[in-house]
Amino acid sequence: MLKNKPAEHVQIVLAPPFVDIRSVTSIVESERIPVEVAAQHVNANDNGAHTGEVSVSMLKRLNVTWVLIGHSERRAIYAMDDASVSATLRQALRGGLHSVLCVGESLDERERDEHDEFVRTQLVSALKGIDARYHELISVAYEPIWAIGTGRTATSEQVASMTLHIRHVLESLGVSNARVLYGGSVNADNASTIVRDGRVDGFLVGGASLKAESFLSIVQACDDCYDGKR
Repeated sequence: MLKNKPAEHVQIVLAPPFVDIRSVTSIVESERIPVEVAAQHVNANDNGAHTGEVSVSMLKRLNVTWVLIGHSERRAIYAMDDASVSATLRQALRGGLHSVLCVGESLDERERDEHDEFVRTQLVSALKGIDARYHELISVAYEPIWAIGTGRTATSEQVASMTLHIRHVLESLGVSNARVLYGGSVNADNASTIVRDGRVDGFLVGGASLKAESFLSIVQACDDCYDGKR
């Protein structure tokens, strides 16, 4: 579908499970499909006794060029704290991988009006002191935990407010050119509104990516936006 109707104004990255990465990269390369491949997670150590873990060098051997860092599920279920996220991000950047740093608050923090400070703390912990030569490899994905897989989407106003806040924090850290994405029950119906009114640079798509037609509708919404059609 992408070969027949390529998206000219957006970058498309797929993040399959580890066991499927080789299959996906093989198809992408042999069919010359205009997408890049990411891993959903990577270990902060590049070698050593870490049975069951996958390192940056392993991913690069599979032609993976992107990785998600600190996804909300990794933080919540596997106790990935800010220090671990920071170490993992630095390892991925040193290895030359484009890194999508995931940040976002729970419903409790949102209702206590502590979401801005919570996200600021996550950003500062992960990004403070990172060498400027790695800045071009960094993107930030805002994932409000209360809107992931719940069918509940943050309003465009909430997304725009947090996107602006994230950009202010990034600027204070000297990482002002990083792309800011939104991830939280994005689908074909709301993508065009969020990318336009939420002032984001793109999306971290979850369940809607599992059906090609739905995913490509989101891609098209972004492509139209950057083409000036929306």
